[in-house]
Amino acid sequence: MSPILCIDRDTARDDEVLHLHAHPEPMLTWSSTATLRGTVAHRDWLIPPGYGLWVPGGIEHSGSVLHAGEMLTITFSPDRCPITWAEPTCFTVGSLLGEIITHLHRITPDDRSRPGAEALMLQLLTPLPAHHIHVTMPADPRIRVIAERLIARPADQRELAVWADQIHTSVRTLSRLFRAETGLSFITWRTHVRIRAAVPMLAEGTSVNATARAVGYRKPSAFIAAFRRVTGQTPGTYLP
Repeated sequence: MSPILCIDRDTARDDEVLHLHAHPEPMLTWSSTATLRGTVAHRDWLIPPGYGLWVPGGIEHSGSVLHAGEMLTITFSPDRCPITWAEPTCFTVGSLLGEIITHLHRITPDDRSRPGAEALMLQLLTPLPAHHIHVTMPADPRIRVIAERLIARPADQRELAVWADQIHTSVRTLSRLFRAETGLSFITWRTHVRIRAAVPMLAEGTSVNATARAVGYRKPSAFIAAFRRVTGQTPGTYLP
């Protein structure tokens, strides 16, 4: 008998909110094109395109949509779930895993390809390594709007002085808020956002040069240096 209870595909709309709740069924949420924020066990998790989040059963969680797009949720039976991750866990969804999940969503529960597809999906699910970049979301509305825009468009080149002018406050205030709310300077926080956005692109086989440009670096050498500072590894480590 399949451990999967249901697979739901949805269009996440801007500013949509999922209020705090809990249920005994564990679940996987995969964002194919949306940018989501999940709050699980009192921690914010960013789920940009190409990422997924595992939520064990019985844990309170909520969520919201930062950038509209497609998402998919797999709900498992509490008694038959083969995934043993005890804590909320992030993972990447490459092209093969994405195709398998999409196939499972399309077929009927009694399709003869289902057992093999489910087994392969479970084999391909790999938790992100311990050095995975966690991006803390600020709560103060003055900088949260900046954070959400940068997460949706990590290549945005606007510096803190431009943001300060646009939201009618001072650079000093924004600088202080970023450090107080995230523990990082604005530049360092933005770097973490960019490197995190780069990981699924590299995992998909996008070249280092193209990935660097896509996340806001004009020179690949600057991207490689930033990537090494944040992860301790080179971008090539994530290439398939």
